[in-house]
Amino acid sequence: MPSGAQPARTKPWHSVRFRLLAIALLPTLVILPLLLGVTMARWNAKFDTMLISKVNGDLTIAHQYLARILETTNAQVLALGGAARFRDTVDAGSGAELAALLEENRSALGLDFLYLADGTGTVEVSAPEFRAATLRSDWPIIASARRGEAATALDIFSNDELAAIAEPLAGRARLALVPTPNATPVERDVETRGMVVHSASPVTLAGGRAGVLVGGIVLNQNLDFIDTINALVYREASLPEGSQGTATLFLDDVRISTNVRLFEGRRALGTRVSAEVRSAVLDEGRTWLDSAFVVNDRYISAYEPIVDSYGKRVGMLYVGFLEAPFTQAKRQTLLLIVLTFLAVTALTVPLFLRWAGSIFRPLERMTGTIARVEGGDLGARSGVAAARDEIGRVALHLDHLLDLLQERDRQLREWNEELNARVEERTRELRLANQQLEATTRQLIMSEKLAAIGEITAGVAHEINNPIAVMQGNLEVIRNAMGRKAELAKTEFRLLDEQIMRISQIVTKLLQFAKPEEYAGYVERHSPDDVIGDCLPLVQHLLNKARIAVIRESAATRLVAMNRTELQQVLVNLLVNAIQAMPDGGQVTLGTRDEDRDGSRGIAVTVADTGLGMSEEVMARVFDPFFTTKRREGTGLGLSISQKLVTRQGGKISAVSEAGRGTVFTVWLPEAE
Repeated sequence: MPSGAQPARTKPWHSVRFRLLAIALLPTLVILPLLLGVTMARWNAKFDTMLISKVNGDLTIAHQYLARILETTNAQVLALGGAARFRDTVDAGSGAELAALLEENRSALGLDFLYLADGTGTVEVSAPEFRAATLRSDWPIIASARRGEAATALDIFSNDELAAIAEPLAGRARLALVPTPNATPVERDVETRGMVVHSASPVTLAGGRAGVLVGGIVLNQNLDFIDTINALVYREASLPEGSQGTATLFLDDVRISTNVRLFEGRRALGTRVSAEVRSAVLDEGRTWLDSAFVVNDRYISAYEPIVDSYGKRVGMLYVGFLEAPFTQAKRQTLLLIVLTFLAVTALTVPLFLRWAGSIFRPLERMTGTIARVEGGDLGARSGVAAARDEIGRVALHLDHLLDLLQERDRQLREWNEELNARVEERTRELRLANQQLEATTRQLIMSEKLAAIGEITAGVAHEINNPIAVMQGNLEVIRNAMGRKAELAKTEFRLLDEQIMRISQIVTKLLQFAKPEEYAGYVERHSPDDVIGDCLPLVQHLLNKARIAVIRESAATRLVAMNRTELQQVLVNLLVNAIQAMPDGGQVTLGTRDEDRDGSRGIAVTVADTGLGMSEEVMARVFDPFFTTKRREGTGLGLSISQKLVTRQGGKISAVSEAGRGTVFTVWLPEAE
């Protein structure tokens, strides 16, 4: 550059100051908010999808319960028609005895009406006694019964038809319509029809005549029915605090059985569904899975159409839960993220600016020094007094370089390469240390979780065992206080004892799962065939009840070292599972044999059944804690605890199954030394 020439001025956005500030602030103020926005949008969509998926699963449970009611009613009416006592009473021709028998079974089966009609539809005997001798007989299910096939469906009875059966049923069906926002306008102000679980079974009357046995349950204002659905779908703690689950049965678009509340203490019977839902479900036949306005608030809702025996859509089945707590939770989460972002920004931006300033200020001073030297001021220096960081050291080297530029050029290059190597080495060390820290943190979190599970389970067991002890003690006091009268409630007392014992067993299983080491028993040497022989009497009543044959194949000559009670627990659990897999009877084979695995001597015990078998999906989870295919029975801990007991002794438990072909469980244990 010619002497006296002025260096070109750097544009502001080309300066080091501008670029360092951009590097420091761009990720925090631009990129991070964009990433947070995209992430929260996707999270919100996934959250809504999860809610829809949950309510769809809830609807599936409610649908299965309604289908179970239909199947159970059909089976009960069919069984009554084929019972020997019923046939004998019909053949005897005593109307009074037959009426008493029908009333007895109607009450026992929970039916609202039960009657016997001949081939022309004339009612011969009914329970309760009908007001009319002839009822409508052109129902599809009755036509099916006349052809010799039992059938059950949901049918809609007019108020007159219900009154012809019994006046109280007509009264139950009558509901005053409550004005409902968003509902389709109608001129009527009362709903008088009834939705009935309608079941018919073919029977033979006296003299060999063909007849029909018909029973029904009126679902209008049947609160036990709808509350049972709600209890099944929305069990305690299945929803977050503040939310509540609801279930409803609609006749057309009118709520005839519901636990939705208009206000505290009054159910929303007679209110109607919104016009939007009615159009989608009743008019178009679609299943509604979305947010919907229910009476006085918005719910995550699922509606499906109900079809009668004629194939017509006559009503809807609904389940749903309050949307507001989830919306509030999303808002709180978003607010927390925004506040956290602002707090982090407020804390880090000043720090970033300070760090950037410590970089660009010395660089600007060095740039000014170079410009002055180029301008002819050979005495110009950067003036950096101390090298507190790499840039300070560069400034000192720059001053020295101005004195001995050519001589120190080579030294400066070597120092620069050494500096890069040190930074890279330090980076590797920091990366390795960070990886080790992350691995240690994960292990610590897992240990804390397992410890917390054990503490929580022990606390829950303690809290449950105290009420159990009180219940058992007071039950004995009641039994003693009743004296001989206790025999009148012998069955009820027995059921209470059994259920209390079941609760105690469930608590014990939970403790065994959470803290198996505390339940380890005394290890002893014994023959597995002797243990099997001790187990069979424990399940003999189940074997007799299910008509299951037992085959023993004893080939083991070795002994195993395991607590006898624990081995009995494993084998009894496998036997009970095999019996439950054969509800219609079958064969269970118990075998023992000597078997070596991986160079170790041992004994294999097999429990094979000819039952229903398991699918691949069930097999993949059969040893998972709390997994069970028995919706109303079991805790899902049996096989998980059995696996822990076996593996603790150095053994293995495995299963081979095929749907419809049975299952084989194999327990391998090392030979006792």
